[in-house]
Amino acid sequence: MRALGLDLGTKRIGVALSNSAGTLATPYDVVHRSKDRRADHRKIHLLAQEAEAELIVVGLPLHLDGRLSPNARSAVREAEAISVMCSLPVETYDERLTTVTADRTLLEMNLNSSARRKVVDQVAASVMLQAWCDHRLATASSPEESSQ
Repeated sequence: MRALGLDLGTKRIGVALSNSAGTLATPYDVVHRSKDRRADHRKIHLLAQEAEAELIVVGLPLHLDGRLSPNARSAVREAEAISVMCSLPVETYDERLTTVTADRTLLEMNLNSSARRKVVDQVAASVMLQAWCDHRLATASSPEESSQ
């Protein structure tokens, strides 16, 4: 199942894409926020069509203790609007510390701050989407799932 992963930021939306088997996520694109959410969602819709995505996974910025943050509530509302715009199923998935992980990875690659800023959002989206893919595979192959 090809999934499009979104890391919703206030200035940029990082976009990642899984392979058709749903096992590997890679950075894909960045949508620069406009003042028009519907226009931003149309761009996401076009990316989903272009990539032949079957599902969209939106990062959910929970508090470290797992509680819903105000940003997480906003992400849930935006995920619902994206689902309507794209006519695709949309899931949310925990994205705690994905931007930190992405930034550390880019630092290890010796990218300067300007180069990191250009790709950190899509790398963060791919970190979140990869975690979603791994979780999906682990739960699909768990003994409890197999015996049902």
